[in-house]
Amino acid sequence: MIELFGILLVAQGAGGLINRLSGAEHPSWFLQLHVLPPQLHVIASIVLLAAGVAVLFAHRARKRRRG
Repeated sequence: MIELFGILLVAQGAGGLINRLSGAEHPSWFLQLHVLPPQLHVIASIVLLAAGVAVLFAHRARKRRRG
């Protein structure tokens, strides 16, 4: 379940970042692009991407410790 959450965060962050940097004007399914004002889109996408990677790495490290 934690892995799924991490993957969703990575997908939302990376997708939103790519969407904003490519200048796409069509509607997207990235949550932060609908909820936040435009000046925060890139920052929020980077934060979501970093949070997702951190969740996935933490889960993997915890899994290794348990055996």
